[in-house]
Amino acid sequence: MRHILSVLVNDQPRVLARVANLLGRRNFNIESISVGESEEPGLSRMVIVTNGDERTMEQVQKQLHKLIDVIKIQDLNEHSAVERELLLIKVGAGPATRMEVSGIVEPFRASVVDVGPHSLMVQATGERSKLDALIELLRPYGIKEVARTGVTALPRGTAKTPVPAGS
Repeated sequence: MRHILSVLVNDQPRVLARVANLLGRRNFNIESISVGESEEPGLSRMVIVTNGDERTMEQVQKQLHKLIDVIKIQDLNEHSAVERELLLIKVGAGPATRMEVSGIVEPFRASVVDVGPHSLMVQATGERSKLDALIELLRPYGIKEVARTGVTALPRGTAKTPVPAGS
């Protein structure tokens, strides 16, 4: 079963390396990991996508809690979450096929961000399945390069979640 862990950590050198090393040493596979600033100064949020049953995920969380720089862990599968990924894809597209490729990317709310003599670079965001579908539709044009960020996610707001003043 796929799990998305949101891990709040101290923004310190080598924290990412320690987390990845801990998971690797215990044979937990990381499908994707993304790290960036959080709402708290001095803290970063890691979003880790991995697979495992409930027992395995419990072990992952226990191991992560042992790291001194880990502040909070939230399994976003326990809650409704919004997840997104960024895709940059460069496809073969000369002047004769550019309009055709543009017609494919438009329904995905993707945009052309670079044009070369024989290629287009497209930027798209969304859930993994949406990006996978876009890649498959662009495959016949010749995929030259692909870069994906991996998943980033946050829990949805709920009726029980207070909204900060001024929001």
